[in-house]
Amino acid sequence: MKRLSLILATVGLMTIISCKSDKKQDAEMQESTEVENTEVEVKGQETYSREPKEVRVILEAKSGSTAKGSVTFSQEDGVVTMMAVLNGLKEGTHAIHIHEKSDCSAEDGTSTGGHWNPTNQPHGKWGDAAGYHKGDIGNVEANANGNAKTVLTTDQWCIGCGDPNKDILGRAIIVHEGVDDFKTQPTGDAGGRISCGGIIK
Repeated sequence: MKRLSLILATVGLMTIISCKSDKKQDAEMQESTEVENTEVEVKGQETYSREPKEVRVILEAKSGSTAKGSVTFSQEDGVVTMMAVLNGLKEGTHAIHIHEKSDCSAEDGTSTGGHWNPTNQPHGKWGDAAGYHKGDIGNVEANANGNAKTVLTTDQWCIGCGDPNKDILGRAIIVHEGVDDFKTQPTGDAGGRISCGGIIK
């Protein structure tokens, strides 16, 4: 009888220990799951807060012109590539710049302000040692059909990084009627603004 009681007591003790062990494992698993979920949430926040990698700008005609088109900015490894595809231009050379504000509401495009020049440099040709605006893209050549295309790649711009000296978001693309002479201050004597598009998300 004593032996039976001893066996029953041993079995009961083992059952209690096993239950405690199971509860401990359950608690550890729950804690691990909570940590994993937290990590996923944090990773999700990081992904959400990353700067956008591409922005497409639609250009609308201004100043009674027929000039339209699109400009795509894409960023990879800290380098931004701009591709502008334009149409409805008069055959010949036209200046293209980034201007201060993304507001294209004015019929003549003047609501965009002047050239984007956060570092207070003189107007000039892109890359000139004497200085140039961060918005001084240069000139494009329109063919007999009024079409033009230009590409620029640079690490001096960013898309949504928040650096006021590099961030192109909140600016505008302006196509001008005339040629940028890279000398006349502060505009390059490029003439009227014939096409405009805000660089926004």
